[in-house]
Amino acid sequence: MIGSNIRNLRKSQNLTLQQLASRMGTDTSNLSRIERGEIGISDALLRAAAQALSTTPGRLYDADLTPSNLTNTPPAILSSANSKDFVHWFRSAAPYIHAFGGSTFVIAFGGEVVSEQQFIALSHDLNLLASLEVRLVLVHGARPQIEHRLKRDHLIPKMHNGLRITDDTAMEAVKEANGTVRVEIESLLSMGISNSPMAGSDIRVASGNFVTAKPLGVRDGVDLQHTGEVRKIDAVGIQKRLDDGELVLLSPMGYSPTGEIFNLTLEDVAVSAAIALDAEKLIFLMGSEGIHNLRGELLREMTSAKAKNMLRNVQESDDPINFSEDVNYYLPAAVRACEHGVARTHLISRHIDGAIIQELFTRQGIGTMITELPLETMRQANIDDVGGILMLIEPLENEGILVRRGRERIEMEINYFYVMEHDNRVIGCAALYPFPAEKMVEFACLAIDPAYRGGGRGDKLFNYCQEQAKAMGHQFLFCLTTRTEHWFLERGFTEQTVDQLPQEKQQLYNLQRKSKVFVKVLT
Repeated sequence: MIGSNIRNLRKSQNLTLQQLASRMGTDTSNLSRIERGEIGISDALLRAAAQALSTTPGRLYDADLTPSNLTNTPPAILSSANSKDFVHWFRSAAPYIHAFGGSTFVIAFGGEVVSEQQFIALSHDLNLLASLEVRLVLVHGARPQIEHRLKRDHLIPKMHNGLRITDDTAMEAVKEANGTVRVEIESLLSMGISNSPMAGSDIRVASGNFVTAKPLGVRDGVDLQHTGEVRKIDAVGIQKRLDDGELVLLSPMGYSPTGEIFNLTLEDVAVSAAIALDAEKLIFLMGSEGIHNLRGELLREMTSAKAKNMLRNVQESDDPINFSEDVNYYLPAAVRACEHGVARTHLISRHIDGAIIQELFTRQGIGTMITELPLETMRQANIDDVGGILMLIEPLENEGILVRRGRERIEMEINYFYVMEHDNRVIGCAALYPFPAEKMVEFACLAIDPAYRGGGRGDKLFNYCQEQAKAMGHQFLFCLTTRTEHWFLERGFTEQTVDQLPQEKQQLYNLQRKSKVFVKVLT
């Protein structure tokens, strides 16, 4: 989407590929691959493209940035097709709406969200989540505001391994910056303008000394002075505010029992709060759209183990692998959160309007989600899976690909079925019908949700069922098919005659359907 938007804007401004590449400080082949969507775009190049095209990074993420929308033509009323898409999306979001009610979300964002006037749009999404009875804890940063005050006072920022050395004068800038950001956030959350997304808003904001901190002390011979780390989160105090329907706002500052103030990192406060509150979700808003692999592809999901391996490979690799500054901060924080019980940590772009809504209420999301365990699992089906199985197989039955089965038959045969789940949602199914006398088992009823096809999930489910068949002691796996013979041939099956089937299955063979018989030896 970003690549096509860059291309559309470039063409609307009558710029050649060479001209735009020169303005961005990159080569034409690289820009061409970005425009075709073959590789991702770094945060630095995204900002360069936005500046060269006289727009904003957020605008380049806009899904409505099509050639027809680059003119001044007023938007048309929703077409019938768009209305249907909206209805389909709203219905698909219903399970998430039900699941999120009463959940605790910790949402963390840097001071750029406030300084770049992005918090107004974010407040609309927070208002929506609050209306769904999501318990919200916000953690803000203040790095650009601190830098601005240090520059104003002609002070040179002092850093050590990414941590600010907070001396007495720097601490004054930290306190002033955090106070300013907190007050501005509270004022924006108090909006209730009619005919706006904040109309009828009744968000009450609570902030206070919820964070107890301790000094980081001397690291590598460098005294970090007033820079500290979280010692304790007052989870009981925060829960009381959440129980009263309030939104809790935490600043990256902590207090010691002796009355000292410490400058903390945004990610430390956010992760510590999420762990202490047993939050269902921790969400980081950052400059890039998520985590990319070496090919530039956005990784929609990662386990914490995979994230740790990626971080280790980046540190040890001789290749010039560079993460954005935000990723260097937030990805280790996401790993720590998942390893301490936070179910989901999301890394999403702050430049995309409605990024939180798109991430939480769509199947694929819009950024990267980090979990401790894989989201996709396979298991034997149970009676609660009948509805999900029927939704998968009914379209294929209507096309004549699968033999029609009713709900009653599925319920009776549920112990023969296996399902693939993605985030507790059934997205695939298959069945194994055993014939012990002949040591044969039938593989049947393979179906994958259309939204999840193309990722090798059919193979994964088939291989899982094949292993189950071996574990049961069967020697032969067979199937009957009318449309997918090549799929089975590619997986080691050979075509056989009907008389090679178990005797019981031969008696049930449908002569009108004339399915082909394929058998595979299990070794």
